[in-house]
Amino acid sequence: MSGPDPAPDRHRPQCLDAAAHAALRAEFPLLADCVYLNNNSTGAAPRAVEHVLGGYWETLRTWRDDVWQGWHVGLDRYADSVAALLGAPPGSVVTDANLSTLLARIASCFDYRPPRDRIVTTDLEYPTMPFIWNAFRRYGARLDVVGSGGPRFDEDALAARIDERTLLVCVSHASFTSGATIDLPRLVAHAHEVGALVVVDAFQTVGVVPLDVTALGVDVVLGGAHKWLCGVGTAFLYVRPDLVAELEPAATGWQAGDRALTFQPSTGWAPGARRFAGGTPYPLTSLVSQVGLDLLAGVGVDAIRRHSLALTQRVLDRAEAAGIDVVSPTEPHRRGGVVCLDVADGEAVKRRLAERNMICSWRGYLRIGPHVYNTLDEVDAFMDALEKELSR
Repeated sequence: MSGPDPAPDRHRPQCLDAAAHAALRAEFPLLADCVYLNNNSTGAAPRAVEHVLGGYWETLRTWRDDVWQGWHVGLDRYADSVAALLGAPPGSVVTDANLSTLLARIASCFDYRPPRDRIVTTDLEYPTMPFIWNAFRRYGARLDVVGSGGPRFDEDALAARIDERTLLVCVSHASFTSGATIDLPRLVAHAHEVGALVVVDAFQTVGVVPLDVTALGVDVVLGGAHKWLCGVGTAFLYVRPDLVAELEPAATGWQAGDRALTFQPSTGWAPGARRFAGGTPYPLTSLVSQVGLDLLAGVGVDAIRRHSLALTQRVLDRAEAAGIDVVSPTEPHRRGGVVCLDVADGEAVKRRLAERNMICSWRGYLRIGPHVYNTLDEVDAFMDALEKELSR
């Protein structure tokens, strides 16, 4: 579950054991060439991905149609590995090319008829959310955007807008601009009290913040591989198992049918989350992404969270000492894996840091996102470089 941590010691900031950490770092070649703190944008790729890519080429070079059987096994394995990370049962996750595709598929499941025709969201969402929901206005959806007035979610204002007219509440687990998290237990409980469903974009948190979708009771969770999961080019969709049978997507594809792999016309939906599949899948991205997911599973998400909190706390401490304005929440249970700093001419600062092989990102603020394979020494080296840039 996510929200205010009921057991603070569980996520007490603590770096990983040195020997185990060194072995983990050795799996990521990118770390040898730079201080890479851009994991909230794109995670580092493990070296074993090269073996997967080589095998994929060999498959193409010696092509036989029978390869699809193994590829489907790989696709299912990755989806079920994501489900395990989320505390969800096998068969409750499906993958596709990107989150936009999967969100639009979910959106196509509903009849937007008054009085329950409202989609409640916030002004802190990634542009995917408002763009897709605005497109569904043509089918009757009414988008209700709750303003925040700052880098944090205004949860009281959000709760006040969720009522019997609300069909879906669609929010990010953490803001992509500030890293501020939302109190999901409170949100889910209130939405369910008035009969609304909750759709969570967890792209900014999954893999660095624990999320137990079963304990939480959340209805739909979306995310993807290329940030904290150290994968590439694939996204996932979880749907609460007892809700699946009520949803029939209009935006669909032949693999969502109950007889898809027999190549006969389907007469109904595939079981479980597979009813939200699309057309012919692209297996390579799931095969590649499995490598990073396996490494992270070997560490465990609670240990990852403790390590992350230790590193982000170091960023916060250094920023405070240097007089740099912090945008992200300072409370551990209210921040994700990224710390955002408000610095003058931030985009240019980001570019100059990159010239020093100090890698972060900029989205209105300077975003610093250390991951489980990063070290306190790297954070200090980055902050040293940042202070020098700001003193120019």
